[in-house]
Amino acid sequence: MTGANITIAGKIVRRVASGIASLLFNRYTAFILGVYAYSLIILVLGGLGGMFGAIELRSMWLFQLDQNRGAYLKKEYLELLFLLYLYWYCNAILRPSRWQALLAAVPLLLAYLGQDIYFLMYSGIFRIAELVEVPELLTVLTWPYLIALLFVAVLPLGFFVWAINYRKLWILVAGALPLIVLIAATRYFPEQYIRMYCEVGQEIVNWSDKDTVENNGRFMMLLYREAERHLAQARTEQFRNREQYETQARQFADWLREAGGLKRNVHLVVMESFIDPTLFKGASYTQNPLHPDFRKLFGNKLGFSLSPVVGGKTAQAEFEVLCGAPAFEEMLGMEFNSFTGSAAAYCLPGKLQLAGYQTIASNAFKPSYFNEHNAYRGMGFAKIFFPREFAGDAETYLVKGDTSGEEEYMFDSNIFSQNLEYIAPLLQEKDEPPLLNYVLTIYGHFPHLINEKKRPKVLKMISNFKDEQLERGANQMFYRTQAVADYVNRLVELDPKSLIILVSDHLPPGQHGRRSFEKLRYLDNGNDNIHMNRIMIIEEGKVKKYAVIHHYDIPAMVYNFISNGMYCKVNRCGFAENKLLDDRMQRHDDYMRIMAHAAK
Repeated sequence: MTGANITIAGKIVRRVASGIASLLFNRYTAFILGVYAYSLIILVLGGLGGMFGAIELRSMWLFQLDQNRGAYLKKEYLELLFLLYLYWYCNAILRPSRWQALLAAVPLLLAYLGQDIYFLMYSGIFRIAELVEVPELLTVLTWPYLIALLFVAVLPLGFFVWAINYRKLWILVAGALPLIVLIAATRYFPEQYIRMYCEVGQEIVNWSDKDTVENNGRFMMLLYREAERHLAQARTEQFRNREQYETQARQFADWLREAGGLKRNVHLVVMESFIDPTLFKGASYTQNPLHPDFRKLFGNKLGFSLSPVVGGKTAQAEFEVLCGAPAFEEMLGMEFNSFTGSAAAYCLPGKLQLAGYQTIASNAFKPSYFNEHNAYRGMGFAKIFFPREFAGDAETYLVKGDTSGEEEYMFDSNIFSQNLEYIAPLLQEKDEPPLLNYVLTIYGHFPHLINEKKRPKVLKMISNFKDEQLERGANQMFYRTQAVADYVNRLVELDPKSLIILVSDHLPPGQHGRRSFEKLRYLDNGNDNIHMNRIMIIEEGKVKKYAVIHHYDIPAMVYNFISNGMYCKVNRCGFAENKLLDDRMQRHDDYMRIMAHAAK
């Protein structure tokens, strides 16, 4: 081979090598590797898995292949293609700079990070419809979190928006067309979108949002769940026969009135993050976190109820407790946001009002929070009270009082004592109609701030894993359980023939999210443990304990009590059979019927 030929061959090799290098080592390759690295890091922290494999964390340092599922790759091809498209678009709309490749990844990283933080804090999967709740979330964040949010999200995203080249309008519009088409398809052709996705995507696990996201990817499931929501809204049409709905509600109310006969009052309390610290098997305490009066009252008869949520979204727990249907989140993320305020959805208060009950709701926080006022009105509460500091000109008996050092969270005994003072005359009047007295507390809300001048710390958590928030929560529980014992004892004195139910809305998020509960072995990390919440039931002055129930079983308990046990003779009740019924999907029509009339 001549020297010239060698030179030519060398040039070809160099060009091929250069081409391969440019193909393998560019911003897009770096971006995919960055996503991979992010997936591994967030998995270590307990976030969502998926993306590039079935690797799961067995310990803080050792990765192994999932032995139960075998070694395979999760085929998130659609998510990967979508990510590459979004990254290309972000690059295309930015002005050229040395930071362009990195800056283009900012909105995508924040979108992923936001969903993973949501999962870590609430053990749930974020949905697009929940963006409407962001302003409410900001109202409860403390300054350290708001400052962190500013530096981690607002400023980087603001810099990205500033760096967009607005002169290239055609790229901004044309490049966004695929995304616009996808979003439009979820809105206007949801059934076709879902059917097509099921043909090309990976398995949709109906019982696990987490597995579904790990199979398909975060962005793919955002779009898929949005299509499901629009489809569900369309399907409520068949449940909107108002005349039939009203007739059925009145017939049930008439039956309930006849079956009950006697005046039977109901006191129903949903308590913010009312966690039993003794259920952490990986922790002990220098003193029992449950007050002696509470232990004397309930002994070993504390029960469990499964909440639909973890760490937040109290309104979801309230929906199940008050409406007797699972919170499927098929409308506007949280069902409360669908209520317009028209008393059209016959939930527990609406049905009891038709049966002749006084229906009263007392809430320790703001009426605008989770659309509470409209939701209560829509469910059938005739009287709704919020603290005067939040209620404006509305009539109320509640006063928040001094909440210094504890955000704006009214202490349990304050709302309990005021509630007792308000209902006592109603209970003493013989001619007064029976009463549904519903109370929602707010104390114990994340981040569990405690004013030690009012409530000094009485205990320390002893554990290899530290969680200061849950330790503060345990100290709060000492005082909260005392407040519960005082309230229940006084209620039994005033109303000995009544039904009293107190239930926790959900577990608190914990300083480290779900990782706190895993490390501290809440209920020994048993099946569905993070959805298990304490429930306390007092029937005619006697503490009762049933098998584990769902929050949505509570209305059935009320109906059965009022009807002298007749309700569970004509309807199947898991608690009456002393077992947990797996009947969530069987109640889907009930859910759709409620939501069809909530927006009336």
